[in-house]
Amino acid sequence: MIAPEPTPEPDSDRASLDDSGSASVAASAPTLVADSQRFLRAVRAPDDHGLTLDTVRRRLADASPDELAALGPDEQLAFWLNVYNAATGATLLADPERFEDHRRFFGESIVTVAGTDLSLDQIEHGILRGSQWKYGLGYVPNPFPSAFVRRHRVADPDPRVHFALNCGAASCPAVAAYDAADVDDQLDRSAASYLQSGTAVEDGTARIPRLLLWYRGDFGGRSGIHALLRKYDAIDPDSISRIRYREYDWSLALDAFRTEEGSR
Repeated sequence: MIAPEPTPEPDSDRASLDDSGSASVAASAPTLVADSQRFLRAVRAPDDHGLTLDTVRRRLADASPDELAALGPDEQLAFWLNVYNAATGATLLADPERFEDHRRFFGESIVTVAGTDLSLDQIEHGILRGSQWKYGLGYVPNPFPSAFVRRHRVADPDPRVHFALNCGAASCPAVAAYDAADVDDQLDRSAASYLQSGTAVEDGTARIPRLLLWYRGDFGGRSGIHALLRKYDAIDPDSISRIRYREYDWSLALDAFRTEEGSR
C-alpha cells in the first residue's frame, strides 16, 4: 500500500512526551487531538512505553465532556480515528485471544474518554458513522444511541473513515496518526491506498474490498461505489463490466500496531 506522508509531532511547547516516548507531562495541557496521537504512538512504540501509555489513557479519561464537544469537524475525525486505532492495538497486543470472539471484542468497552467507557462499535458506528446500525448496510440508523454518542457524534459522517479504521484483521486498512490540519488529505491518501491495493481486475470483472458491500449506503449505493473507485483510480471504467466483492480476511494481523516505522 502507498503510505501517505508522516504526520508531524505536535509542537514541543505543547507536548507532554519527549521524542523517546518516555513519560513526561508538560505544565501546559496538550490538545485532545495531540493526546490521541500520543496514545497511538505509545501503543506502537516497542520499548519503554508503559508509563507513557498509562499517562495518555488517563489524560483522555479525565478530559472534560465540554472540551470534547468543542472539537471542530476535522479535530473530531482525527481524534476518534486515533482513539479507535490506538484502543484496538493496545487491547489486542495485550491479549490477542480477545479477537477470537469478534462480537464481544467490538461490543465491550475497551477505552475511556471524558469519563465514559466506550466500545469500538460505539466509536465507529455511533460517533464516526453518526448513529448507524452496525448491520444496516449504511441505510438503517440506530434509533437508540447513548447520550454520550448523541452529544459527540459527527454531524456529517465521512465514509472514508472505513479506509482508516483498523480492527486488527488482515484485511483492515493501514494505521496512521491522523492530524486535524491534514485529515482530509490523509483520508484521501488512505482511501486511494486501500482501494487500489484491494482491487483486482480480470476478464472484465473488478473484485473490490468487501467493506464497500458492508457499508454501501455510506458510499451512496452502487453508483456511489462506482464513482469512488473511479475517483481513486482503482478501476478503469472502460475495462470492467462486473463488480464482485472479495472475501474479508479475518486473520489476526497486529504488525500495524507494533512499530511506527513507515507510519503516515
